[in-house]
Amino acid sequence: MAETKTINAIDIGSSKVVSLVAQDFGNGEFSVLGVGVVPSRGIKRGQIVDVNEAARAIRESINLAEHTSATKIMRAVVSLSGSHVNSQNTHGAVAIGRGEQGVVQDDINRSLESAQAVPIPSNREVLHVIPRHFKVDDQGGIRNPLGMLGYRLEAQANLVTAAMTSVQNTVKTVQLAQVPIGVNDLVLSPLASADAVLTPTEKEMGVMIVDLGSGTTDISVFLEGALWHTTALDIGGDLFTSDLALVLRLPMEASEKLKVQYGHCNPDTLPADHPVVSALYPDGQRVNVQRREVAEILEARADELFVLIMQNLKRSGFDSILPAGVVITGGGAQLGGLREVAGRVTGLPARIAQPGKLQGMVDTIRTPAYSTAVGLIRWGMQENAARPIKHRRPSIRLDGFGRFLRQMLP
Repeated sequence: MAETKTINAIDIGSSKVVSLVAQDFGNGEFSVLGVGVVPSRGIKRGQIVDVNEAARAIRESINLAEHTSATKIMRAVVSLSGSHVNSQNTHGAVAIGRGEQGVVQDDINRSLESAQAVPIPSNREVLHVIPRHFKVDDQGGIRNPLGMLGYRLEAQANLVTAAMTSVQNTVKTVQLAQVPIGVNDLVLSPLASADAVLTPTEKEMGVMIVDLGSGTTDISVFLEGALWHTTALDIGGDLFTSDLALVLRLPMEASEKLKVQYGHCNPDTLPADHPVVSALYPDGQRVNVQRREVAEILEARADELFVLIMQNLKRSGFDSILPAGVVITGGGAQLGGLREVAGRVTGLPARIAQPGKLQGMVDTIRTPAYSTAVGLIRWGMQENAARPIKHRRPSIRLDGFGRFLRQMLP
């Protein structure tokens, strides 16, 4: 019987902080033991702008997860997001020892370290080094070169970097939230979401995942089973809300409720005489709004979002390698009609995705809004498993906070 272990995850988002405690059964399955969800504070556009306020929100989330799971969170896998994250494809090559054992793990590690030998500004931190494929002598397209014989090993990798200050502030804030909590890994949010919602076939064929959060939209492209490109836009679900507030002259709170309860971004599916809906002001005054007008406002913002996404892809050269289409997740993916808008603007097949194969206390998290949190648990499970390719950077010390930022390969 496989040994069970506990995995903890903390997803620090612009609208909410989610802490999960899960039991890893060691066979690719897990059960959620505890959930803690609280509104975010001190976080804007995916970045921490007030350390103390953000730490309080994280502490409240952790306390809820500990209470419902009856366990103590000592270490966790933590998400990182924001427009400061960049990626680039790199290449590295090393000589292979001439013994009969062929390529060993040290050869793989050295090839990936060689792939990191590119100019990186001093204010940026390497977050992930993700192998796309390897080449042994003249044989390319190799996923796992362990044991292969040859003289030269080449690695094609995707190098994900983040602003060092954002990395430091995230680690510091988590540690301030609850001492002596440690950060097992910092994981890019769209990578975690991809682990939760993408199928192996989609990753192999070529797919774009759009993680529409409250403050940012994270975009990642997967091809041949690996990450090829990732970026983020400073456009999120909160801009849909602010559009409603601006055009309809409503308070933000009333606009958010209007979006959640009646929001739809495909007005053509609504009849012209669709009944009006009411928005409530803080003083109790009500104002009637045509639902079709709400849909027209939301459609304009959705159109702009996917136009910007396609412009970004075209600049990066990845717009023509997505036969599996667009997979949309995150809290903003729950907006009605978004899939149709995405398909129309991008010209690609589109679907809305949420985490699947969940067990335990999952009633709250069985929606697209919790894809990143569930993906963090899956990332932690991969750490427990014996994976054939793994690479970690040396430990780093930040402002007196000792911790390991470990580099993991999906």
